[in-house]
Amino acid sequence: MQQPRAQTGAMLVLAVVHCSTDWFGVINMTAIWIAVAVTLLTFAGGMAGFKLQILLPEEHSADKSKDMIGSVMGLVTLLLALVLGTVVASAYVYSTTQQSEIQALSAQVLQLDEALAQFGPEAKPIRDKLKENLGNSLKLIWGSRSVDPGELHVAKAAAALHGFGAAIRSLDAKTPEQKDALAAVNSHFAQFEQTRLLMSLQLTNSFSRPLLVVVIFWSFFLFGGFGLLSPINATTIGSLAFGAFAVGSAIFLIIELSQPYTGLVRISPAALEQTVDSINR
Repeated sequence: MQQPRAQTGAMLVLAVVHCSTDWFGVINMTAIWIAVAVTLLTFAGGMAGFKLQILLPEEHSADKSKDMIGSVMGLVTLLLALVLGTVVASAYVYSTTQQSEIQALSAQVLQLDEALAQFGPEAKPIRDKLKENLGNSLKLIWGSRSVDPGELHVAKAAAALHGFGAAIRSLDAKTPEQKDALAAVNSHFAQFEQTRLLMSLQLTNSFSRPLLVVVIFWSFFLFGGFGLLSPINATTIGSLAFGAFAVGSAIFLIIELSQPYTGLVRISPAALEQTVDSINR
C-alpha cells in the first residue's frame, strides 16, 4: 500500500510543478486567470488533505503525529505570511514608484516646454512634437483596453528621445537670452531623458516569478496540512474555499500591481493629461 501512495504523491507534486511553470510561460494569460488557477490549486491542496486523512493508517493519525504536523504547518504559515506580505508590499511600492515617476516626468516636461518657449518661435516645432508624442502615449496606454508590451520597451523610448535630442541640438542660439534658454533646455531634457529611460528599464523585472511559484507551492501544501488535521464538514470546506480565495486574490494583486500600464488596474494618467493640456499654450 505504501508504494502506490508514494507514487501518487510524486505524480501530484510533478503535476503542480508543471502547472506552476506553465502559467508564467503563457504570454497571453491574464492576471485574473492566474489568480483563479492559484485559488483552485490551493483549494485542491486542502481537499487532497481531506482525502489523505481518510487513506492514512491509524498510527499516522496519532496525537504525536498531529503535533508534529501542526508545528510544521505553523512554520509554513509564518513563512507564507511573511513572504506573501513582502511580495505584495513590494509590488505596491513598484506601482507607486511608477506613479511618482510619471508625476516627475510631467513636471520635467513642463519645465522643458517653458525653456523652449523662452528660446523663441524657432523652438515651436519641437514643442508641438513634444505635445503630440505625449498625447499619443496617453492614447496608447490609457485609450485602449490592451497594450502591446513591446511598445513600452526601452528601445522605443530611446528612439523617440534620440529624435528629440537631435531636434534640440539643431537649435541655433544667437542671443545671450537664447543661449541661456538653450542651456536650460539641455538641462531639463537630460532630466526628462533619464526619468523616461528609467521607467522603461524598471518594467523589465517587476517581481521574481520563481519566488511567486514557491509561494504557490507553500500554499498548496499548507492547505493540504489544514485538510489533513481538520474534520470534513461544510464549515471546514467553506473555510478552505475562503482561504484559497484570499491567496488567489493576493497573487492577483501582485501581478496587477506589477503591470502598471498593461494590467486591469492601471495607474492614473491625470498628471500626463494636465501636462498635455498645458504644453505650448
